[in-house]
Amino acid sequence: MRHRLLVPGAAALGLLLAVPASAASFTPGAPGAGDSYYPESGNGGYDVSHYDLRLKYQPKTDLLEGTATLLAKTTQDLSRFNLDFGLKVSEVRVDGRKATFAASGAHELEITPAAPLERGKQISVVVRYAGKPSEVKIDGYTAWARTPDGGVAAQEPESAVWWYPSNDHPTDKATYDISVSVPDGTQAISNGVLASQTSKLGWTRYNWRSDKPQATYLTTLAIGKFDVTTGTTEGGVPVVNAVSKDLGANEGAARASIERTAEVTEWLESVYGRYPFSAVGGYVPNVPAGFALETQTRPFYGKKVFDRGANVSVVVHELAHQWYGDSVSLKGWKDIWINEGFAAYAQWLWSEKEGEGTAQELADYVFDQHPADDPFWTVKPGDPGPDHQFDGAVYDRGAVALQALRNKLGDKVFFGLLRSWPQEHAYGNASVADFVAFAEKKSGKPLADFFDTWLFQQSKPSAGAARQALGARGTAPAPRPASWPKIAATHTVHQG
Repeated sequence: MRHRLLVPGAAALGLLLAVPASAASFTPGAPGAGDSYYPESGNGGYDVSHYDLRLKYQPKTDLLEGTATLLAKTTQDLSRFNLDFGLKVSEVRVDGRKATFAASGAHELEITPAAPLERGKQISVVVRYAGKPSEVKIDGYTAWARTPDGGVAAQEPESAVWWYPSNDHPTDKATYDISVSVPDGTQAISNGVLASQTSKLGWTRYNWRSDKPQATYLTTLAIGKFDVTTGTTEGGVPVVNAVSKDLGANEGAARASIERTAEVTEWLESVYGRYPFSAVGGYVPNVPAGFALETQTRPFYGKKVFDRGANVSVVVHELAHQWYGDSVSLKGWKDIWINEGFAAYAQWLWSEKEGEGTAQELADYVFDQHPADDPFWTVKPGDPGPDHQFDGAVYDRGAVALQALRNKLGDKVFFGLLRSWPQEHAYGNASVADFVAFAEKKSGKPLADFFDTWLFQQSKPSAGAARQALGARGTAPAPRPASWPKIAATHTVHQG
């Protein structure tokens, strides 16, 4: 586009010169958080501290109406900023004043406040919106799953875009109040603690609260008809489990699995330290998905996860994420090993506890199962790339790396690391490089070459490296541990 050059008159020039020079510092916030895998995810220019979502949902029509209030602090002088969102917006206010807004890109909501925002300013943003989430397609898919009696938001790496406006990247964590009104006889399940429940004129409102920092993709909403059970762990943490009433043949297996949530949480505390949140649980909606997701305090389990019967191992995996992935979240999606390698290893430790195969036997089996020319070894768990982010190698090779580290450091130092990492980094973000530095500091040993071999080389470690890290090995292939089928079933995460 070409523009004519206009030369201002003397009066106009005087007005221009009267504008403070600092006005030039007000610039738009970046339309992405700078993630190397997903450049458009998240936004720049502000940090959100709290989301207050007031929603109304009609299961028959899939109509979601919402008012989202975001509390944030600017990190630069802002002339404009973006939120990530896909539904139709009717009004936006910034600090109580109407703002102009426009949709752009795949999921950007560009907001221009009535006056520029100075750096370091506490602001409030109110967005009113409505739409049918299942009809919103971004990059060809929707993260909102319709069920016979409602809908569910649970997906990775993005799901918030379909039901509330946000700064949709794990580095901008916040607390949440999620209030959802649904027809009487229908329930709304979300993260954290159920603060209150009230009914009026045929509608029931559920008010959920998450009082610890939470990444946007870890926020979930499930609306439908559930059998809900409650209890507490031995440490007094409230437990809320919910199973859809129409799971059919899978209902028993699903219930038998997630009803062990309290037991698994207590065991994980013995491995990783005190549970980091104010509630725990899980839910199984009637979604024909074969994956599970570590949505904070209340993991999602797809119905097909239990096609072959109960699977407590997948419950171990998702609950382990509450420490590794939820409390300590990744800095960038390339750091996915910080999530999946440790959750997979928790399954190996559970197998060891249950007498179904030690972590060493599982490491031997995985190592022997994949010959040197297997593409499995070309995936780098420490930076797998967006196309391989959820490959089995991120889980299995990532867990082998931890068993090798255990052998190198000894149990005392290794399990000390497993406990101290989520305690010292609680509610923050960290990278693979951060963990390597942390392990070196705690162990007093140089480990960069070790981690390079097991997490970053695109080839199978040599027999010598394997013997050094995994211990004495015979020539015959290691037998398959009894726990392996249940562990392997977890690898279908993100394959809906």
